[in-house]
Amino acid sequence: MGAKGSRLDYVAYWFLKAGEYVQKSAAEIAFVSTNSITQGEQVEALWPALFDKYALEISFAHRTFAWGSDARGKAHVHVVIIGLSRRGSEPTVKRLFSYTGPNEEPHETAHSVLSPYLIDASGLADPHLVVARARNSLCEMPSLRVGSKPVDGGHYIFDEHEREAFLKREPNACSALKPFLGAREFINGVSRWILYPGGLGPQEIRGLPAVQERIAAVRKFRREEAGALGQSLADVPTQFHVTVVPDKPYLAISEVSSERRHYVPIGYLEPPVIPSNKLLVLLEAERHHFSILTSAMHVAWLREIGGRLKSDFQYSPGIVYNTFPWPDLDDKAKAKLDALGQAILDARAAFPDATLADLYDPDTMPPALRKAHRENDRAVDRLYRGGKRSALTASAWSISSCCMRG
Repeated sequence: MGAKGSRLDYVAYWFLKAGEYVQKSAAEIAFVSTNSITQGEQVEALWPALFDKYALEISFAHRTFAWGSDARGKAHVHVVIIGLSRRGSEPTVKRLFSYTGPNEEPHETAHSVLSPYLIDASGLADPHLVVARARNSLCEMPSLRVGSKPVDGGHYIFDEHEREAFLKREPNACSALKPFLGAREFINGVSRWILYPGGLGPQEIRGLPAVQERIAAVRKFRREEAGALGQSLADVPTQFHVTVVPDKPYLAISEVSSERRHYVPIGYLEPPVIPSNKLLVLLEAERHHFSILTSAMHVAWLREIGGRLKSDFQYSPGIVYNTFPWPDLDDKAKAKLDALGQAILDARAAFPDATLADLYDPDTMPPALRKAHRENDRAVDRLYRGGKRSALTASAWSISSCCMRG
């Protein structure tokens, strides 16, 4: 059907079938759809076919809202409503209905053209522009990668009580047990630990029978329960599938974050903390990187371009980070942002017992932290006014501007 089918959700095929139908008639169509087709990779996989092959235009749309059900269990999904017309017969004014929350009443606005991200596209040179996954940062920023993925069946992972019991039995394994944080632990201050046998020599492992038992259990899990990937790793049970064990402070970004937060939880972690694959890791981060990534500008890009898990933000290296249009920074701008980023960290440090969940809940965010963020936001915003734009990122700059207006 002219779309990149391997990455398409099932609902997308109804849009494609409708496109075939509208080509042969003057009909208008509209669907209630899961909101996935207006986010992340789905946009690049579906919408070029609707625009280019089937010559459709968005005639009206409802942005994400919660769709209830009368069925037992009251299942809820987050949906959009999109109307499509054949190009040339679409209405001059496109109505857009936006919701401040999934269960709120809509606010209507009128536009000359709508983007597949369901934002006003009147400021885009190409209103059909979509953001495609990139393997590396288009602005040549440091690489963002996922954290460690052990593929261990849980045999290497411990909560506080399990760790204590394990060390009573095997006290000499203390150095091999590292703090292990995913998004939940990072945001909520929960303690979790992982056994990292890759940091032990073979003679050390042979002297630790409880560690050997865990290694054997991981080998068995990989051979019998973890599918083709696990079987390929079964002969190296002391190794993780993905190993990220930083040896210096690094920046961590939560892969999933509540839509209620005005800012995505981002912060520095230090060895011996090992990030899980639910955290994204910037190993070469400087303070000005932190300043821009924690800004309202970057959150706007994530909100409109990134995917969602239900209604929560879902951060992707390929879609969100690598495509993000960074401003050109001279030494003076970097120094300014370094200071503003540090001010945010200092405002957090004034509440040492607070978790990121506490600090970034809109109802409990400390005034000093909010003030530090707003000063940072103003400085970042000024960097996006005028200035040179590289050809490589000019399109992304345009979408970013529309996101901020939306």
